[in-house]
Amino acid sequence: MTRAEAKYVLDTNVFIQGFRDSDANRELQRFHEAFAPFEYLSAVVVQELRAGVRTAEESRKLERHVLAPFLGVGRLITPSFRAWQTSGDVLAALGRREGLDVRTVTKAFGNDILLALSCREVGMTLVSWNARDFRRIQRVVPFRFLEPWPAPVA
Repeated sequence: MTRAEAKYVLDTNVFIQGFRDSDANRELQRFHEAFAPFEYLSAVVVQELRAGVRTAEESRKLERHVLAPFLGVGRLITPSFRAWQTSGDVLAALGRREGLDVRTVTKAFGNDILLALSCREVGMTLVSWNARDFRRIQRVVPFRFLEPWPAPVA
């Protein structure tokens, strides 16, 4: 895959790590500099980031520094109806194969499934620190996933 063909979606935890840790923020900024034309934002991530906002100032910063750049260029992905349907199938399969009790599934894990499926639908690579959950989802449905940070492709 050439650099022009690679497209990336960052998981919520990548942004949060960047907000909380200066070293992680530098890495995140380097990623943005190298991959901005190939970066997209998921509606699932938007929901999770907005849910974590505690003050009006945090909300303004989130809008200006994270959401507006993606909205301005129309680089957004949203889970389709099919992704919602398939997310139920993935949960059912994990219940059958691994004994997952769907009554105890966290909202975050359900969101991870939707994020993975929506990336899969549009052929994008998900970048996340949450390898454990995404590897678990990959046991049921294939999608491209990388831990931070992808190397620039020639």
